[in-house]
Amino acid sequence: MSGKRLDIDLEYLREELEALLAIPSPTGYTDTVVRHVCGMLDGIGVDYDLTRRGAIRARLPGEEHGGARAIVSHLDTLGAQVRALKPNGRLELVPVGTWSARFAEGARVTLFTEKGSYRGTVLPLKASGHTYNDEIDSQPVGWDHVELRIDAKAFGLADLHRLGIEVGDMVAIDPQPEFLESGFVVSRHLDNKAGAAVMMAALKALAEDGSRLPVDTFFLFTIAEEVGHGAASILMPDIASLVAVDNGTTAPGQNSSEFGVTVAMADQTGPFDFHLTRKLVGLCREHDIRMQKDIFRHYRSDSASAIEAGADVRTALVTFGVDASHGYERIHLHALRSLAELLTAYALSEVEITRDRQAVSGLRGFTRQPNAPAPVPSPEPAAE
Repeated sequence: MSGKRLDIDLEYLREELEALLAIPSPTGYTDTVVRHVCGMLDGIGVDYDLTRRGAIRARLPGEEHGGARAIVSHLDTLGAQVRALKPNGRLELVPVGTWSARFAEGARVTLFTEKGSYRGTVLPLKASGHTYNDEIDSQPVGWDHVELRIDAKAFGLADLHRLGIEVGDMVAIDPQPEFLESGFVVSRHLDNKAGAAVMMAALKALAEDGSRLPVDTFFLFTIAEEVGHGAASILMPDIASLVAVDNGTTAPGQNSSEFGVTVAMADQTGPFDFHLTRKLVGLCREHDIRMQKDIFRHYRSDSASAIEAGADVRTALVTFGVDASHGYERIHLHALRSLAELLTAYALSEVEITRDRQAVSGLRGFTRQPNAPAPVPSPEPAAE
C-alpha cells in the first residue's frame, strides 16, 4: 500500500476541538462554524470552496484528477427549535436531530431570535422538588415533558412576544467541555466536532509535509448530517471513494473503543465497500495504528446520504469511540490522534483500483473478492 504515516500536532488538534466546541452549530444554524473552519483552512494554506448553504470542499492537489478521494465529517450538531410559546412564559421544544429529552433536562442553552440571543435552561415540567416531591422522579421522559425557561422577564405570552421570541427559533445546547490530563475529553457535540478537528489536524500535517498526493484529495465538511442530508450534494464527479469520519458507539455489545481507530464494517444502511474498508484496515496494520472493527445497527453517517443521493462512490467509515453517544459524550485523544494518522497514510497511499478513474468502463481491471476455500490449518502436535 506504501505511503507513510505523518506525525500529528496533538496540541493543534486539541485546540481546534476546543474552538469548534465553543461555536454553537445546531443543524440549520451553522454559518459561524463554517466561517471559522474556512479561517483555519486559510491559516494552513489549503484552498476551498463553498456550496450555496455553506458546506466546505477543501482540496489537496494530486498527480491525477480522476479517481479522486474524499474524506468527510460534519460541522452541525444536535439541537432544538421552539415548537410553541406557552401561556406560562416558557417554550415548548422539538429536537433537531435524533436525541433523547432525557439528555436535554438540565441543559443550559442559547436561544437565537431575530432580536438577539437569550440564555436559558431546559427543565422538566415538574422541576421543583419542594413543590412536587416524589413526582419529580415519576414523571415521564420525552420532549412533550420538558420546557425552556428563558433567563429574561418572561412570565406570559405577551412577555415572549415583547422579547421577539417566535416559533422556529433555534436553540443551541451548551457543550460544557472538560479536557482532562488523562487524555479523556467529556463534552456534548463531540459528534462530530471531534471528527472535524481530526480532519483539520490531518490536513495540517499533509500541508506541512508537502508530499504530492497520488490523486486529488478533498476534505469535505458538511452542515446537515444530523438530519440526514450530509454529503448528498457536495461530491464532485471525479470523486471515486468517500471515507466518512464520525463517532463510534462504545457501549456494551459493541466492539468500538475510546482508543485507536474503530473501522465500521456496516451500519443500518448496509455493509461498507469491501475494498476501501480492507485498504483502511491494511493501512492500520502496516503503520502500527491500533484498530478494531465494529458494526453499528442504529447509525448512519455522511456516506449514507451520498449513496442515497445516487453517488456511485466506494464508501467507508472510520471512527473514534464515543461513550454515551448523543448524550453526555466522552472520547480519548488517543483515538483522535490515531484517526488523524490513518487519514494521512490513506491520502499518501498509492491508488490500487486504477479502473476507478473512469465512472464507467469495461471489465478490464474490475476488482475481485476472495472466494477460495481457506487453507486447512496444520494439526497441532500431540501432547507427550
